[in-house]
Amino acid sequence: MTPSTLDCGAAVAVAIRRISEIADLPSYQTDHAAGMDLHAALQQPITLAAGDIALVPCGFAMAVPDGYEAQVRPRSGLAVKHGISIPNAPGTIDADYRGEVCVPLINLGKASFTVDPNMRIAQMVIAPVVRAELIEVDSLEDTARGAGGFGSTGS
Repeated sequence: MTPSTLDCGAAVAVAIRRISEIADLPSYQTDHAAGMDLHAALQQPITLAAGDIALVPCGFAMAVPDGYEAQVRPRSGLAVKHGISIPNAPGTIDADYRGEVCVPLINLGKASFTVDPNMRIAQMVIAPVVRAELIEVDSLEDTARGAGGFGSTGS
């Protein structure tokens, strides 16, 4: 089997509810896209001055299945061309959240940026979650790195 024909398994069913009549529901833009584009469910454009943060509604709610999360990530084109990102990237939507999906956008660019109604503002990836079982111990196994922190493994 070649890498281009690997079976990645069945799709994960995610229940979604439109809560704004102007909402564009998330969608994959290409056959092999990892993330679905999220759209701004706005009646009017909003402008972010340099350094501003705004919470942008997407106009839908969803039920992420148990054992999964929805990761909300910046769109690379908006980041590279305009400095638009997500301050808590990647954001996590937990399986028990049922409110409206909103995206906090930050303008890291030097110029104002306008978010237009229905603009693609972020992408969302549905991903499995592994929950850890923490076990308190008296000591940890030694490694070559040890307690070396930021920059300790090279430039």
